[in-house]
Amino acid sequence: MLGLYIGSTSGYSGKNMIAMSIGKKFQKMGYNVGYMKPVGVLPREVDGKRGDEDAFFVQEVLGLTEDPAKVTPVLVDQDFKVKAFKGQCSDLLPVIEKEYLELSRDKDIMIVSGSGSMYSGKYCGLDGVNIVRQLGLKCIVIDRFNKELNYDYLTVLKDALGENMIGAILNDIPPYFNEELTSMLSPFLEGKGIKILGVIPRDPLMGAIKVSALASRLGGRVISAPDKADRVVENFIIGTMQVENFMLHFKKSKRSAVIVGGDRSDVQLVALEGAAQCLILTGNLYPNDIILTRSEVLGIPIILVRDDTYAVAKEMDALLSRHKLRDAIKIQHGSQLVNSSLDYQFINQVLDLK
Repeated sequence: MLGLYIGSTSGYSGKNMIAMSIGKKFQKMGYNVGYMKPVGVLPREVDGKRGDEDAFFVQEVLGLTEDPAKVTPVLVDQDFKVKAFKGQCSDLLPVIEKEYLELSRDKDIMIVSGSGSMYSGKYCGLDGVNIVRQLGLKCIVIDRFNKELNYDYLTVLKDALGENMIGAILNDIPPYFNEELTSMLSPFLEGKGIKILGVIPRDPLMGAIKVSALASRLGGRVISAPDKADRVVENFIIGTMQVENFMLHFKKSKRSAVIVGGDRSDVQLVALEGAAQCLILTGNLYPNDIILTRSEVLGIPIILVRDDTYAVAKEMDALLSRHKLRDAIKIQHGSQLVNSSLDYQFINQVLDLK
């Protein structure tokens, strides 16, 4: 039985997407695939059983029905953190190992997913590096581009894990960064013994979010065209400028939500007529009847929120970079992105898969 740990240099790097994609790929190859997420930070109860929200989701996609308590033996809730910070946390690695061995009993390969970064959980001895060593796993590390790559982090992990780290996946790479990546960073990392297993390009759909989910996450509500709240938002533009300047910027944006004060009916009307994905009106100020009518006629939802424009824009930026993979269309699209980018020939060779 083989074990493959999917870790990352930071949270929200695409671990679920890549774990699911690799798992489905191995299943199509005819292997009996198991899954485990040893440490969960999103406790959730389903049918009376507690587990991790992400683990429930990944199991569902992979068609697995293992006991959530075995899949995620350690759930990090407030009580756990209080005990850990007081030094009252027992050694839980043997517990994780016991459940791992039981889950893997009839499996050809186990996909083990990390939580947060590879060093998340260090405070209680449950970081990814420790788990990889304890279970004797091979490890793939995802590094998601965020203004730059975490090349220092990757080299530290290679030193810490040695041959257990089979390579890195570089995720969410924008087109403008490809030249620097190809000419400098990839050769540098390869020279440090870090095999680049795949470069996944930035794709707007992967960070997109439905209007209905957006309203919920912003603490707002859809007050117009609710039947169109399944529209997808890929980015946003702030409508605080003069109408002429706003129109110039708006024309360059696709599938955008427009964040604008509830009292700026001029910008609101331009955004509606320009086919924005939705309007987000700030300051808890209702639009006038003309705006509401055009919204219904054009089928463009309006979200009303209490916060000011700056606070909403800041939250939107975080949402679009951290929004989790959930919709079926995103799962399918994400799997295609991953599977067309990864060097499965090398992965199979290292794992000794036929």
